[in-house]
Amino acid sequence: RAGDDDRATIIGAGVTLFEALAAADLLAEDGISVRVVDAYSIKPIDEETIRQASRETGLLVVVEDHWIEGGLGDAVLAALPSDGSPLTGKVVKLAVTEMPGSGTPEEMREWAGISASRIVEAVEKNL
Repeated sequence: RAGDDDRATIIGAGVTLFEALAAADLLAEDGISVRVVDAYSIKPIDEETIRQASRETGLLVVVEDHWIEGGLGDAVLAALPSDGSPLTGKVVKLAVTEMPGSGTPEEMREWAGISASRIVEAVEKNL
């Protein structure tokens, strides 16, 4: 989902897509319009959509439910310069950065910083 007045782009895949959509709804309640991109394929990733979102919103918040290195965030970063255009904007990667413990899926997403509320915090902090 995308709009002309979007101030940020949230990129998710799988379970984090649902968190991204919930975060977009929460942000909309506060008058902050964001677009959400479903990165259902990392290889190949939709480079043009990512570059367009970066140009149009200036802020990409990438949310993934596994280790931060080598995943969706890195694929997004690699897609940005692939057409040779100058890089602008900001990319924020939200992902697992410590060895997880036990908990419900909701508790673990909150702990890892990839829940809807934590995505909202990241967007607001970086606007």
